[in-house]
Amino acid sequence: MNIAFASSDGEFIDQHFGWSKKFYLYQVDKDNLEFINEIDSSKEPEGEKEKLAYKIGTIEMADVLYCTHIGPTASKMVQSAGIYPAKVAEGEAIAEALTKLQAMLSDNPPLWLLRMYYKTKDREKSWQ
Repeated sequence: MNIAFASSDGEFIDQHFGWSKKFYLYQVDKDNLEFINEIDSSKEPEGEKEKLAYKIGTIEMADVLYCTHIGPTASKMVQSAGIYPAKVAEGEAIAEALTKLQAMLSDNPPLWLLRMYYKTKDREKSWQ
């Protein structure tokens, strides 16, 4: 699974989805995690819907988005793009969120996480 984090520094989840200028993308499964890249989302257009569409386009590889806040319109648009938005407390460390995510995958994943996990597995099979 690919996980995007709205973060100003790559260390902590500290950004509102619509205001975030950077996202950090990781590939995660039960046993492994790998940093993929830093995504610059600062060249956003003017209009609100255009801005949201642009932001979503920058994280289109993600299956899950971690952020501190996300508005209802943005949340619906993110979900329509096949990305699950997860709100967390401001300042949670990305490393801690990744550890928790791996623990959930290994133990008893919630339904939303199982859906995203199997969606990813189906996508990987179609690429082979």
